[in-house]
Amino acid sequence: MKNWKKIALIVGAIVVLLAIVGFTVQQSRKGVVTVQTGKVVREDLTSVVTASGEIKPKVYVNIGANAFGKITSLYVKEGDRVKQGQMLATLESVQPAADVSANQAALNAAETDFVAAQAAVNTATADQRQAEAEYERAKLDYERSKALYEAQLIAKSDYDTKNASYGTATAQLGQAKAKLAQAKAQMDSYQRRIGQNAANLRHATDVLSKTEYRAPFDGVITNLPVREGETVVIGIQNAPGSTLMTIADTSVITAEVKVDETDIVNVKLGQIAEVSIDAVPKQRFKGVVTEIGNNAIIRSTGVSTAQSTSSSQEAKDFKVVVTIQDPPANVLPGLSTTARITTASRSSSLAIPIQALTIRQRSELTPEKKAKEAVVQAAALTKGNPKEELQGVFVLKNKKEAVFVPVTTGISGTTDIEVTNGLQEGDEIVTGSYKVLRTLRNGASVKVDNATGTKKEES
Repeated sequence: MKNWKKIALIVGAIVVLLAIVGFTVQQSRKGVVTVQTGKVVREDLTSVVTASGEIKPKVYVNIGANAFGKITSLYVKEGDRVKQGQMLATLESVQPAADVSANQAALNAAETDFVAAQAAVNTATADQRQAEAEYERAKLDYERSKALYEAQLIAKSDYDTKNASYGTATAQLGQAKAKLAQAKAQMDSYQRRIGQNAANLRHATDVLSKTEYRAPFDGVITNLPVREGETVVIGIQNAPGSTLMTIADTSVITAEVKVDETDIVNVKLGQIAEVSIDAVPKQRFKGVVTEIGNNAIIRSTGVSTAQSTSSSQEAKDFKVVVTIQDPPANVLPGLSTTARITTASRSSSLAIPIQALTIRQRSELTPEKKAKEAVVQAAALTKGNPKEELQGVFVLKNKKEAVFVPVTTGISGTTDIEVTNGLQEGDEIVTGSYKVLRTLRNGASVKVDNATGTKKEES
C-alpha cells in the first residue's frame, strides 16, 4: 500500500474519531444549564426603610385672621425671632374700640343705678322697721283701751280713737312692706342689668382683642404672606381665612417623611434613623422616630383616606416624623430630606443574596432527573396542595445538580436576606442568572460559570 493511502486512512480515522467524541460531548451536555453560584455565609444584616419628605419644625402654628379688617401695623418681618406675648400685628379697630367704650359706659351706669337701688332698699327697710314699731305701739294701745272700755272705765270715743290708730298703723306697715319689696325688685333688676352689660362688654372686648395678634410662644417668623394695608378675612365653611404669618419653634427640628404602605408595618417608635438634607450635602444627621401616622395618605392627591369619600386602589403612604438630633443651624423648614430608618438588625446571621430566592408551586417540584436524593426530597415537597407556592433556593448537589430547598427568611438588608431555616453555612446555592432561576427545574443538571456574572458586572 502506498504511503499516501496510509496517510489518508489515518487522517480519515482521526476525523471520524473526533466526530464521535464531539457528538458524545454534545449529547452529554444536552439539558445542562449554565448557572452562577454563591455561598451561604454569616454576616451582619441591617434592615432599612428609606423615605423622602421635607424638614419641618416640631411645633409651628399658622396665625390666621380672627376678624375682618385692614392691617394697620406689622411689627415683624420674615426671619425675626419673637418672644411669647410679643405684639405681631394689629387690624383696624375703630368700631370694636367704640363698642367697648359704649358697653363700658352702660356697665358703669348700671352699677350706679344698682348703688341707688341699694340705698332705696335701705331706706325702705328703715321705713318698715318704723312702721312695725308704730304698729306694735298702736296695737298695745288698742288692746288696753278695749279692756278699759269693756270695764266701762273709759268713754267710747277714746276707744274708737285707739281703734282707728291701730288700723292706720296696720295699713302703714303693709305699705312699708310693699315699698321694701319694690325696692328689692328694683335692685335685683339693676344687678341683672349689670350682668348683661358686663357680658356685652366681654363680647366687645373679645372682638377688639381679635384685632391684635401676639406670639403664642418663642419662635421664628417663617412665613409672612401679608403686608400693611391689606384687608384680611376670617374663614367660613369651605372657605379658609387669611393667614397672617407662621411661627415655628426651631429648637426641635424634624424630618416629616412618607413611608410606603408595604414598609410601614416594620417602622416603630424609637427606632434610630439617618437623615440627609439635600441642601446640606455630604452630611448625615442622627434621628429617632417620634411619630407614626395612623391614616394612610393617597400618594397622588396627598389626601388622607379618612377624609376621602370614596375608596381608592392607588398607592398609599403613611406619615412618619423623625426628630433630628443636633440639626445644623442653617436648616430651614421645607427643605427636601431623606430618612433611612433602621427597622431591624442581626449580627452573624446566615445570609444569601436576595436574587437567589425564587418561588415554585408544589406541582413543579418533581425532579427532572431521577437522582436518588432529588427523588426522596421531591416526595416530601410534593405532599400537600399542588398549587401552594413555596419560597426557596436551588442548592448545588455534587457540583452538577440543582435541588430546590424551601427556606424561611428573616430581615432583608440592601442586597442580602437572612435565612432562619433550610440552609447551612457553606451551602452552595444558585444565584443567577434571573432568566435561569425563573425557569430552572428541580434536579436539573447544571454547569457553574461564575466568570460570566463577573464579566457582566464589570461591563
